[in-house]
Parts: sequence; C-alpha cells; structure tokens
Amino acid sequence: MPPKLKTRKPTGIVPWPLVLIEGEEGSGKSYSAAEFSASDLIGQTYWIDLAEGSADEYAAIEGADYEIVVHDGTYRDILEQIEAVHAEARRAARAGEPPVVLVIDSASALWRMLTNWTQERARRSRKNRSVLERDPDAEVDITMNLWNDTVDRWMRVIHLLQTFSGIVVCLARGKEVTSVDDNGNPIPKQKEWRVQAHKDLGFDSTVWVRLRRDEDPQIIKARSLRLRVEKRRPMKLPSFSIEHLVFDLMGCSIQSQPRDLTTLAGDRVTVWLEKHAIAVCEDVEKLRALWWKAAEPEEGLERREVVTIRNDIELRVNEVENPPTEMGQRTETDGDRLRAAAREDEDAGDEEAKEETGEAEPPEPSEPPVRPRRRTARTSRTTTSKASSR
Repeated sequence: MPPKLKTRKPTGIVPWPLVLIEGEEGSGKSYSAAEFSASDLIGQTYWIDLAEGSADEYAAIEGADYEIVVHDGTYRDILEQIEAVHAEARRAARAGEPPVVLVIDSASALWRMLTNWTQERARRSRKNRSVLERDPDAEVDITMNLWNDTVDRWMRVIHLLQTFSGIVVCLARGKEVTSVDDNGNPIPKQKEWRVQAHKDLGFDSTVWVRLRRDEDPQIIKARSLRLRVEKRRPMKLPSFSIEHLVFDLMGCSIQSQPRDLTTLAGDRVTVWLEKHAIAVCEDVEKLRALWWKAAEPEEGLERREVVTIRNDIELRVNEVENPPTEMGQRTETDGDRLRAAAREDEDAGDEEAKEETGEAEPPEPSEPPVRPRRRTARTSRTTTSKASSR
C-alpha cells in the first residue's frame, strides 16, 4: 500500500522577515535598529548585544524602547536567551499582540566567537599539541569535524531566527577586501565586498540591506513578491528606515506569520530524541516508557532507528542512576561489570589459545618468592632429640 499523500493549500501571507543590515563602521546599523524600536506598529523589542557595547547608549534616541537581554557571553547562554525570546514571540503572536522584535548586534561577533572556539579546540588536540610543543608558532591543522561542529552551532541560531514569530534585525560588519584566487592567493588590484559572518548569512536572510557612510542605503536582495531587486543592481533607498522597509515595501502586517521551515534530517533519530528531550530527562520511569514507545508503529521509525534511540535512552538512564562522582568518575554499573567480565573471558580465551600453541609465557608473580629457610645442624639435632624423647 503506497504512503498517504500529505498536502496543504498555500496561505499567500507575507511572512515575518529576517532583516540583515550590514556595512561599514559608523554607517548607522545600530542606530537604525534602535530607531525601529520606537515604531507604533511593533510590540516589545529585545536587544542581544554581542561584543558591540552600544545597546545602553542608543536608548537615548528619542522614542527608543527596548529591553537588553542579559547573557554571560557563552554560546550556551546566548542560545538559551534566543530560545527564550523565540518562545515569547510565539506567545505574543498567538495572543494577537503586535510583533516582537529581536535585534542581534552583531552576527559578526557571534561568528568570530565560534571560529575562535574552533581554533582553541584544534590547539588542544593531541596532534597539534605535539606540534606546538616543538614549535609554538607552527600552523595549527583544523580538521573538518571541528568546522562541522562550528557550523552546526551557527545553524541552530539561524534556524531560530528564520522561524521567529516576529521581526529579526540581524546586524553585521561588512567591508571591501582583497579578492583571492582558488588557491587563497590575493589577486592584485581586485576588491570585493564581504560580510564578516558565515558565508550563507545573506542567503538565509529575507532581505539584505547594506549601509555605507558616504552612499545611500542599498537593498542587495529581497525574497519578496512586492519588493523586486534586479540582479547586480541594488535598490537605493535615500530615506531608509526598517519600519518603511518591513511594513510598506515588503507588506508585512499583524496577519504575518513566521516562515514555515521544517528541519531537514537524514533520519528520524535526532528529531525523535529532541522531541522527547531525552538528553535532559531525569525521570527514569519516563525514559523506560519511551524505550518501549520508540518501537510502536505509530512512531514510524525503522528498526535501526529504534535500536539507535534505545541505545541513547539506555545511556541516559545510566547517567541518571549513576551520576559522576568527584573528578568525573562514575560508579560501577551492571553494564560496566558485564563488560568487564566479557573482557576477562576474552583474555582468558586468548591465554588458553597461547598455551595450546606453546606461545604462552609463565605468569609473573605478583610478589617476590619467599626464600626457603636453610636447615642448620643445630636444628637437625634438636629435631632428632625430640623424636628420641618421644
């Protein structure tokens, strides 16, 4: 029987945008975001300041009204705060309130933090530590798996911004740099403009605006039926404002919705584990119930997916029941004892095989052998005398 076809009719509603504003220093990127917070068409604005330090000062702009999101500078805390604003925007949208606005200032700082993290991890690897011990100035080899982790962290943030139930204003640095060839060598007298963030930030944005100090603002690209930007012919906006761009040019309104983006995955394992929050679940009985639930036909999982999920659940149960002790050690579990017994049986089998082939070596004594006591003449005479007396 073929699978059931699943479809829906398109809504035709203009989605809320992810607005990328990039440009030179002092071109008005942060100013435009603070100015937008004064609009009567939006709800609460949340400002996440990442190594820019301008959030407090720009609150002096007439009408500016936003809340500064507090974080400790780590990726984990920044991600959690973005998730918190994401949830608040969804609540406001369901309640029919004006759209929540999230300002990221800046994406360049976030990407720089992630690349620094990648380099630090590379320097800590066994191979690179050995090289740096011999030459502290040696080139560090950054392997592809480290870059994959970095991009994965970046994309977690981007997915939240793309599915935001409101307006996201993402600021970034941009400047002209020397062009390079396929081998990474600079090309003389050839310049190109580059956004200082992940290379796909422009693709992932709904509308891309460039600000320069001595030129009119330009719209580089826009994913919109109402706002058409010709290829390689940016649209100039002498009187640029984010409010005019979003509500007038792009046609957003209170009826707008977030973009419908389903996360793509090679299998259902990761999606299933995240849906049931296996990594943070502390309830052993719930984990055991999920262990059985994974195999139910309604879950739609393949056999190998069920095996992988059950293995992850078993590891999580082990973590909950046997928390780490001091120095990160864990208490011994039944699984640990079974694995240890299996290793002992395997070692014993190897020793028997060696004995049969004559390759076995005599075991080394655990303690030095005791030297036998010497019989003396006096001891012998005393023993003989005692025997005679009996």
